[in-house]
Amino acid sequence: MTFTLPDLPYAYDALQPYMSKETLEFHHDKHHKAYVDTGNNLLKGSELEGKSVEEIVKASYGKNQPLFNNAGQHYNHIHFWQWMKPNGGGAIPGSIEKRIESDLGGVEKFKADFVQAGIGQFGSGWAWLAVKNGKLEIMKTPNGENPLVHGAEPILGVDVWEHSYYIDYRNRRPDYLKAFIENLVNWEHVEEMLSKTA
Repeated sequence: MTFTLPDLPYAYDALQPYMSKETLEFHHDKHHKAYVDTGNNLLKGSELEGKSVEEIVKASYGKNQPLFNNAGQHYNHIHFWQWMKPNGGGAIPGSIEKRIESDLGGVEKFKADFVQAGIGQFGSGWAWLAVKNGKLEIMKTPNGENPLVHGAEPILGVDVWEHSYYIDYRNRRPDYLKAFIENLVNWEHVEEMLSKTA
């Protein structure tokens, strides 16, 4: 299975004013495409050809850094586009809200801790809501790493590489993270991913 660049599930200008058309054009058409193209070149002739992206991410971690970097970022971005939607944010579905209440101390605390994880990720990386050992957990990872390689399953992630927000927010990463959690999250995709966790 080679990597393919998925189409965005909405128009390039659909997430404005929280994420601009220009950001999505650069981020999807240039950055994500580069992970796909480079990842496919690195997959050629490797023992991981034909595996799923999740299998490639897990198998290359700590063994083939260039392939891992690109496979990890491809996996992360496949879901990142789906974790956002026009008129996103808003009410959190009951099934997720109950888990957030029991595992993370409530919705407001979750939002604050999720934003703080993104702020606190030094340099490039991601902040996550993941399921580990049956419980919700907030995580952060550097570069293209994701919870899959730390024994967890991501159900929501936000990209804090500068290319994801610098056109719109310059150096104001906290403003970008707050806009993401309040106005962009596609909770239906989060709910779908949660339903598939063990």
